[in-house]
Amino acid sequence: MHCLKVLRMKRGDSISFTDGSGSLYEGLITGDDPAGMIAKVISVSHEAGKRTYRLHMAISPLKNEDRLEWFIEKAVETGIDEITPVMCSRTEKKRIRKERLGGLIISAMKQSIKSYLPLLNEPVPFAGFVEGGLTGKRLIACCDPEVERIPITAAFSRGEDVTILIGPEGDFTPEEIARAVKSGFTPVHIGSSRLRTETAGIAACCSVYLANI
Repeated sequence: MHCLKVLRMKRGDSISFTDGSGSLYEGLITGDDPAGMIAKVISVSHEAGKRTYRLHMAISPLKNEDRLEWFIEKAVETGIDEITPVMCSRTEKKRIRKERLGGLIISAMKQSIKSYLPLLNEPVPFAGFVEGGLTGKRLIACCDPEVERIPITAAFSRGEDVTILIGPEGDFTPEEIARAVKSGFTPVHIGSSRLRTETAGIAACCSVYLANI
């Protein structure tokens, strides 16, 4: 057990844990057998840390898997509800290691003391995602200077559910941007710098997080 072997916890120590569905438990270790630790629940907080908005990040998988993993870890720490890998025309990596990414999500959730486990969806084609009947504010972050874009911080309101599309290396194609706009997405930018995919994703997460503090 991680608590016993890594954190060196023992019988009588206090422990916090969650079910990933919003309940945060405070407990006491009553059995410290490495084969099966036992904890007694002392108190429970329901809907612990529940936010007034939902953030859904849709991001193209990256050729460098480490960068996607970094994005997912930091996005969970910042605060996110749902992640969807989206396959775009210029996406080079067509597969993800969902089991590994799921483990990173759990680790980041525990590290940042979150009580809700973010949902990691199966990869979906770009067209299927943008035309999939999403609710809330829908944004597509793109770099094309020919597209009329607004700052991401001006594109949503405090407490509003937000879905943000982040493209691959090389950005979305003009046809993809047009398709997203037709489906109700608002083109946005995240400042004047050209950001890597994973950096743009974190900047977008932080923009929503800071706007809701």
